[in-house]
Amino acid sequence: MKSWEVFFQEEQAAPYYEELMTFVEDAYAHTTVYPPREQLFSCFALCPLDRLRVVILGQDPYIHAHQAHGLCFSVNRGEKLPPSLRNIYKELSSDLGIEAPAHGCLAEWAAQGILMMNAVMTVEAGKSGSHRGRGWETFTDHAIRFVSDYAAPSVFVLWGKWAQKKQTLIDPDRHRILLAAHPSPLSAHNGFFGSRPFSSVNAALHELGREEIDWRLSA
Repeated sequence: MKSWEVFFQEEQAAPYYEELMTFVEDAYAHTTVYPPREQLFSCFALCPLDRLRVVILGQDPYIHAHQAHGLCFSVNRGEKLPPSLRNIYKELSSDLGIEAPAHGCLAEWAAQGILMMNAVMTVEAGKSGSHRGRGWETFTDHAIRFVSDYAAPSVFVLWGKWAQKKQTLIDPDRHRILLAAHPSPLSAHNGFFGSRPFSSVNAALHELGREEIDWRLSA
């Protein structure tokens, strides 16, 4: 079984990666960047490849202080729930009857084998999309393909048109792919609400012979 260590070794040998990391380290040194440097790769640290069952893709980290901690859609405890996460919690309640907690930390999901990765893994404070086009897209596309090739059969959750473009990186014969609108307030009423992603993930995992996710979060 391959591991994230193998993945990082392969990427570190690629020319783009050195350029990307030079940019990232310079950005951390001279600007305010989210998530904090020590949490940059927490989506991998919290979800070892041999435990991975589900992939949820986001786009960019949150741009305000104390929110981003390296997991897409998740915020640190004590922070106000962002609009997309509020809608995710609404759908969780509608789908499974699970009452969401007051906090927005989804680390318990990651620990159950959900890779919660943003396509662009850093952002300058207050500047949405500021680190796009610097190499993160290559890195995270390679991560998706690595999961497709080497993880046990898993479920990919692709919310919104941007995420759905990543279908070409995933082997549909090995994995299940679930599509829905993005949970953003701009699109949630156009196909996210009512999509029942949480029960659908568990049904797909059952088909694949994998253990289902317990979507409940501690208070």
